[in-house]
Amino acid sequence: MRSFLLLIIFLCAGGGLKAQTQMAEAPDSLTVPTMSNPYPTVKKHPWRAAAETFGLNVGVWAFDRFVMQEDFAKISPTTIKNNIKHGFVWDNDQFSTNLFAHPYHGNLYYNTARSSGMTFWESAPYAFAGSLMWETCAEVEPPAINDLMATTLGGIALGEVTFRFSSQLLDDSKRGFGRFLRELAAGVICPPRAFNRLITGDAWRVRTENPLYHDYDRIPVQFELGFGNRYLADAGSLFRGEHNPYIEMRGIYGNPFEAECNEPYDYFTAGVTFGLSGNQPLVSRVNLMGRIWGKELPTTTDMELLVGVFQYFNYFDAEEVKDGSGKIPYKISEAASIGPGIVYRFPSLHRKVSLSQSLHVGGILLGGCLTDYYNIIDRNYNLGSGYSVKSQTHLDFGQKGMFSLGFQHYRIFTWKGYEGKDLTTVNPLYLNAQGDRGNTSFTVITPIVEYVLGPHVRINWETSLYYRRSHYKYHPDLDFDTFETRVGLMYRF
Repeated sequence: MRSFLLLIIFLCAGGGLKAQTQMAEAPDSLTVPTMSNPYPTVKKHPWRAAAETFGLNVGVWAFDRFVMQEDFAKISPTTIKNNIKHGFVWDNDQFSTNLFAHPYHGNLYYNTARSSGMTFWESAPYAFAGSLMWETCAEVEPPAINDLMATTLGGIALGEVTFRFSSQLLDDSKRGFGRFLRELAAGVICPPRAFNRLITGDAWRVRTENPLYHDYDRIPVQFELGFGNRYLADAGSLFRGEHNPYIEMRGIYGNPFEAECNEPYDYFTAGVTFGLSGNQPLVSRVNLMGRIWGKELPTTTDMELLVGVFQYFNYFDAEEVKDGSGKIPYKISEAASIGPGIVYRFPSLHRKVSLSQSLHVGGILLGGCLTDYYNIIDRNYNLGSGYSVKSQTHLDFGQKGMFSLGFQHYRIFTWKGYEGKDLTTVNPLYLNAQGDRGNTSFTVITPIVEYVLGPHVRINWETSLYYRRSHYKYHPDLDFDTFETRVGLMYRF
């Protein structure tokens, strides 16, 4: 099923991401779609979005309660009162649940509003309200502060990206099976948008004037899809590791140096990697960087220079390799982060060579990193806050290929430990600990080489070097290094 959905996205994205050079002139009753107001109609439906957010929570709760028969869903007025009275704790759900599934759920809340005609800033409170309702009312377990943060801020990042990518596929001038595939693929990417298009009839309404939901002349989009083989080393061993097939999607949305496109997420970069083996996580990597605000600065050369404020969402997940040492290679998350950044570019460095560089510093409100000691219920990682430093150097050789060097450094501090508590008598649901007191430094260095094979096809070689340094206040410090390498083909639409 997952492979089928990915195939649909691949097939439809190919048609949806081709540049549209002609836009029909809109009548007076319509407005040309922009990303801050993407629908052809300007009417907003805030109460419909609120009802859908409420209904989404009720629907998920009902499934957990009556289909899955989950104990945590057996709520009552008493449990809701107790949750509100007790207040928030740090929970012990597994890494993928807390730092990917919750942000994904937040994206659904966000997009009930975004697909109801609301702007970026108007949609953001829906992610918070939906998460707050779920945490206090939909579970018998105490509300989790980390879930509220990840669902809200991570949900906004994932929500805006999925909303804008779904816009690439929608075209109200199409008919028949091609139209069905476009609507289906857009719905897979952004389910609340599909729901709203169904209840309003937009999913099948044919419109010849102003039929598109994205203006490629105003905001260019570059999308790539790749597949190949990944070798994940066991504890840095060159000959002891695990091979996994993967599918990767990458996109660059917008032009950072276009002054007229300065709404939130008019420029962002995005990448996601799916692992296709049962031993490793389905979602192994997510990297998002979206510009909230930016300003281009004048220069005395042909260099283009942008400074701005960016939102960051980064997620790396792996499990121990088969027949290996039993050590988990890495887990790192930057779920809620914002900070300044600089992007500059030399369009013509030498003949057909161009150079671009970006530097970013993120203040991490919520992050997570693998730990060597804390292991309670489903959690084997520490939560905390801190900062990140990232740089990306990109050399484009035109029809020959490209070279890229990425550097990411995360420093996460765990402030609230469990030391001094008797774990044999404390209910782990109410332990309320971020993990082991201390801090972790995690560095990822990634060189990428691509060679052009044809107009749209490239061969891709990528290696990621991982370095973790963990300092514990009450346990011995530990270091861990490993690497992975990927070889595959990339198709650029």
